[in-house]
Amino acid sequence: MNKRLLAVAAAALLAAVPAMGAPPPHQFLLNQLGFLPEGAKHAILPSPATQPLEWQVTDERNRVVLTGRTTVYGADAASGQPIHRIDLSALRTPGTYRLAMGDSASRPFRIDAGLYDRLRNDAFNYFYQTRAGIAIEARFAGGPQWARPAGHLPEKAACAAGADENGNVWPGCPYTLDVTGGWYDAGDQGKYVVNGGIALWTLLDLYEREKALGRPSLYADGKARLPEAGNGVDDLLDEARWEMEFFLKMQVPDGTRLKVPVGQKRNVPSLVFSEIDASGMAHHKVGDEHWTRLPTPPHLDTERRLLFPPSTAATLNLAATAAQCARIWRRIDAVFAGRCRTAAKRAWNAAKRNPEVYAIDAFPGSGGYGDRDLGDEFYWAAAELFITTGKPDYAAALRASPYFRAATAGEPGWPRTASLGTISLALLPSRLDANDRAALRRSLVAAADGFLADEAKTGYRIPYAPPGWPWGSNASILNRALILALANDFTGEARYRDGVIDAMDFILGRNPLDRSFVTGTGARPMTNPHHRFWTHQLDPAMPGPPPGVLSGGPNSNASDPTAIGLRGHCAPAACWMDDARAFSVNEVAINWNAPLVWVSAWLSEPRR
Repeated sequence: MNKRLLAVAAAALLAAVPAMGAPPPHQFLLNQLGFLPEGAKHAILPSPATQPLEWQVTDERNRVVLTGRTTVYGADAASGQPIHRIDLSALRTPGTYRLAMGDSASRPFRIDAGLYDRLRNDAFNYFYQTRAGIAIEARFAGGPQWARPAGHLPEKAACAAGADENGNVWPGCPYTLDVTGGWYDAGDQGKYVVNGGIALWTLLDLYEREKALGRPSLYADGKARLPEAGNGVDDLLDEARWEMEFFLKMQVPDGTRLKVPVGQKRNVPSLVFSEIDASGMAHHKVGDEHWTRLPTPPHLDTERRLLFPPSTAATLNLAATAAQCARIWRRIDAVFAGRCRTAAKRAWNAAKRNPEVYAIDAFPGSGGYGDRDLGDEFYWAAAELFITTGKPDYAAALRASPYFRAATAGEPGWPRTASLGTISLALLPSRLDANDRAALRRSLVAAADGFLADEAKTGYRIPYAPPGWPWGSNASILNRALILALANDFTGEARYRDGVIDAMDFILGRNPLDRSFVTGTGARPMTNPHHRFWTHQLDPAMPGPPPGVLSGGPNSNASDPTAIGLRGHCAPAACWMDDARAFSVNEVAINWNAPLVWVSAWLSEPRR
């Protein structure tokens, strides 16, 4: 490639990247960790050249080990760039290499079977660091800069009451609950049963998949940095239990009658409050009365903590994850498993009794997580309870749901949980008919085929092609990777594994910004997440983020005051900036880091 074309390509890439005080982007775009010995290995070169270009790969001794020519893709709508693809898949020998064209060479990259070992552990440690109600210790957090006193200890909260922003007067509840513990949700310090639910399920599903398929436990007791190490319990379960214990505390006491809006889905003037038997429902969230400023470490948060009204969605999240808990802990801690089983049944019955209590975002200070369609949550909860109990009433609820026979569409997310139930039914032993189980596996494979079809539409080979990139796009990509991984488990077909690799390649640098969206990982990692403690950008006395934290990623509808200037001025996959104030593109969250753990662990497994 001549120097003029290289200069044009570099200029085009630089134009797509906001100034962020980091090393300049590179003209060769590839996973900044490198590649596994087996599977797809692709690089991208933004270039206006219309003819293939010659490239070569050299090893540590500067010997040429592979040569080839680029494939011209041309204009790519997602990135806004003309691009060439480079296929390095013939490289399989572990070592360190460089990709070169003429006088220009890539950063060194490695081929290593243990490529994702550190990442999966760093990503998992995020959950320890976001625990509430416990001091975070340097020996477990990775260094003294991330140690902090316990936040919200103890956390005894009364229910939100009084006039909301539209003048509706909420009556509250006649009790307070001790809801100490759990995980802080995201950049804020709210704790949510909806959103916590999918994050908790994802960690528990990783454990259950390992057991169901006979895979090694990558988080066996003592493998992770946790205060519970040495207790004889898998570290995944130790971390998940911290959140599960919090969930159990969010359940409404028996004999409680509350006045809540029923059948109403949004906050409008003149809400109608109806009295219900709320026994066994789950409070939607606990959070601050007002938004705390940036930065505010959890132990310095002086805002009043409030319980927000129960919702059917939160109740079904509790039912589903408590049912998981009951079967997983049955032989580990029978007493805890029994508590979970009782809570799951109570929650299911409460949701059936109150199927239309929607979360209404009426007060500032915490996220809304409102969901106006709860059929998928009912299906998910019925699936988990059926697997755990085998009871015919849960089987009947499954078969009555349109999600049981419908093809799995799209990736899971907190408002779209049907595929979680399908995954559990397809993966785990239960009383489900073998034909039904096979049909559910086929539906997941069909979803994976759809993701690969999307990949074919993108120049960057991303199994994701929405018309506009939404908030949390990186998590959507990783949740698609999770389903692609399961399709590989079910079929053994390499193309699904290659799709997982392509998804992770995008997250770790093979993207139009030449950025790794994971802190402490790669040559140009994200450094300034939207977070109230990891805010060194805004206050030098605060730490930067620990390694292994995932940015929400590109958002072509960025709405916060810092990032809104991107709208209309960037291609969808390039609408991102590394700024702690830009919450619509650079927030972090438990439901985003959970699939990062799952996928990086899957990629770490020895291949059969």
